Amino acid sequence: MSEKTGHRRAIVTGAAGGLGREVATQLARRGCAVALVDIDAKGTAQTADICRSLGAEVEEIVGDFTAEGAPEAAIDRVVKKWGGLDILVNNAGYGGIEPFLGMSYKMWQRTLSLNVVALALACAAAGRVMKEQRAGRIVNITSPASRMALPDYAAYAASKAGVDSVTRAAAVALAPFGILVNSLAPGMMDTDMQRSTEAELARVNGRNDLQAFLDERTRRVPIGRRAEISEIAEAVVWLCLDAPVYMTAERLNMSGGMDRD
Repeated sequence: MSEKTGHRRAIVTGAAGGLGREVATQLARRGCAVALVDIDAKGTAQTADICRSLGAEVEEIVGDFTAEGAPEAAIDRVVKKWGGLDILVNNAGYGGIEPFLGMSYKMWQRTLSLNVVALALACAAAGRVMKEQRAGRIVNITSPASRMALPDYAAYAASKAGVDSVTRAAAVALAPFGILVNSLAPGMMDTDMQRSTEAELARVNGRNDLQAFLDERTRRVPIGRRAEISEIAEAVVWLCLDAPVYMTAERLNMSGGMDRD
């Protein structure tokens, strides 16, 4: 906790919209100072305005998180501004649809660069700061896709399996220093990424009636509906602020029963 601000200091990546915006907003509402990381300057500014309206201190960090040194630079900027870091939420992600036999290098490179490499380096950079503090919490956003066979979504599914692996490794490496590292697997939410992904998935599979396709997918959810972004964010914030200090290396499933293991 910052002596200067008196608040816990958090970084949320992918904060320009969707789940990242909601997580940042809820953290701000809980009294955290929030740093917003995203490549979308306009969306980041909008999230910042919301957080400031709730009385939070805000730092906007706009840029490509996959660039060499970018995760470390974001962590360093927050430490210089607020004197430390208490929370890192690795929410930024990318996923695209490609038929398995038509997969491309570009898709794999882009997906793994953000979803795995940048996330892992951010965990390490945050871990070095939190080690000196002897405290901190890291939450990585994974997906039920990491444990599913998805031929048209292979790069994304593999990247989220990578997130699960990095989460376990980071949790073990950082546990001796009082740092908790957990992940959360959301169910289907009506974010921009979810909508565009499902539209492309329908196209690749020759489904012309998009609404019928979406309804079929929704019926697969045992709880009977899609997730509200706010309720997924509540679970992320719980991991950031309220989860027991003995809980680490855990994967929290918030998928309405789709991810049952």
